[in-house]
Amino acid sequence: MKFFNNGWDEVLEDEFEKDYFKELLVKVDEEYNKYKVYPPKGKIFAALTNCDINNVKVVLLGQDPYHEEGQAHGMCFSVMPGIEPPPSLKNIYKELESEYGYPAPNHGYLMSWSKQGVLMLNTTLTVRAHQANSHSSFGWQKFTDRVIQEVSKQDKPVVFILWGRNAINKRPLIDESKHLVLTSAHPSPLSAYAGFFGNDHFKKTNEFLNKNNRGEINWKIENI
Repeated sequence: MKFFNNGWDEVLEDEFEKDYFKELLVKVDEEYNKYKVYPPKGKIFAALTNCDINNVKVVLLGQDPYHEEGQAHGMCFSVMPGIEPPPSLKNIYKELESEYGYPAPNHGYLMSWSKQGVLMLNTTLTVRAHQANSHSSFGWQKFTDRVIQEVSKQDKPVVFILWGRNAINKRPLIDESKHLVLTSAHPSPLSAYAGFFGNDHFKKTNEFLNKNNRGEINWKIENI
């Protein structure tokens, strides 16, 4: 069974055949048939389809898709063009401006990061409209844990950016003898002033990538 038509199919092939994954897809299908669910069905796996495992330089870990109309499109923290950037993303832009002087763009679409090798993965990949964490018990985390582990197995050094407790809880899945793990508070307005602002994670990421000859990320998001 092929899901992504890239390197993920090869490393996750056995996961697709597991009972829990088949049951998960059935459960998610039922949700889409009965309720308004985000992201759009064709974008559930967008983080993986847009960023081949062989090209991953950075894993940016989120928790739950945005649950309001038009926001979620399968990549954590990112929203579609024309949608107001949510508060967490606005704080990410503030940190970027602090580190690099980049002004906040006029949108919240982070596809340029994905195309450079930033895997923007939520630990849960679907959510019922207006109900945060409504699919967190469906079994998605078993699948996304496997994704994290597969990146950790890669020989090329990768930076894992873990913001907030939910993301930091995934740290044991990562081989820190090969990879860099950066942790801080979440960029949410509730916690950003408790350790997110000033974490210098974007610069630290590029320093590590350059040191390991992987090529840095251009974090600047251009206006559209």
